[in-house]
Amino acid sequence: MSCLGNVVWLICGGLVTSVAYVVGGLLMCLTVVGIPFGLQAIKLGFANLTPFGKNVVESGNSSSTINVLLNVLWLVLFGWEIAVTHLVHAGLLAITIVGIPFAVQHVKLIPLALFPFGHDLAETRDT
Repeated sequence: MSCLGNVVWLICGGLVTSVAYVVGGLLMCLTVVGIPFGLQAIKLGFANLTPFGKNVVESGNSSSTINVLLNVLWLVLFGWEIAVTHLVHAGLLAITIVGIPFAVQHVKLIPLALFPFGHDLAETRDT
């Protein structure tokens, strides 16, 4: 099911969103100060390619001082806008029954869009 969901996701806007994340990240990487933020935007772009079958997980030391500081800067500068975009898309998709699984994926991407430093989108393991 996740493979089919990812294919439909890509066709219905996921590919465009991912390319926008990567291009924005590459533009941020043009400055030395923007490199950490650009790398996170690129990470979000690749995570946005196939969100079905994945969950947001902590990666490494997510509560380190530098990660907290960078997450606060990200939240103020970029994160809230990206999160609002995901929330609006989720609301629009949730109107129809067919769009509900895609709305869930947008809601799942909101925490990653708000606090990308120290978090990642990883495969879900069946237990």
